[in-house]
Amino acid sequence: MASNSAHHATGWAAGLIAAALVAQAGAGGPWHLGSLTAFVAGVAGGTAPDWMEVAWWSRARRLWITHRTVTHWGLAWVAALVFAYGALHHARPYTPALFGFACGGLMHLLADWPNPLGVPWIWKRHSLNLWKSGRCDLLVVALAWVGAGWVARSLWEPRVGVLVHWVRAVAR
Repeated sequence: MASNSAHHATGWAAGLIAAALVAQAGAGGPWHLGSLTAFVAGVAGGTAPDWMEVAWWSRARRLWITHRTVTHWGLAWVAALVFAYGALHHARPYTPALFGFACGGLMHLLADWPNPLGVPWIWKRHSLNLWKSGRCDLLVVALAWVGAGWVARSLWEPRVGVLVHWVRAVAR
């Protein structure tokens, strides 16, 4: 598993991805509230597969679900993501949050996938077996942020083009 700080950092990247996709889908709503909601939910979803396993109602705070089982099931996270993305166009108030949360959860699984324990994508665990847990966190975080920048680039590219055009016009 990636370290807790790596999951937090990739969760922020997932939040940016979710906010950008919600805005691109036109589901941001007034004051881009939907995009903000998707961002916050994406950050929370980045650590969700781990904190959902903890028995918060118990003083011992032990796991009530075995680690990397139900809460790390890739098919469920992908299904939630697809459902929420499809529902973004129907103007339901909860869909940006669900979409962001699913983005974060899926990002968590992608961060856990390279280590030997792997994640249960469909029925059984699969691992890329690239490195041991907690190693190469910087690489995982960097890849998450490169992906976030790539997804979000379309939000600023048209504006950058307008800005460059304006600067050239003023410079003439």
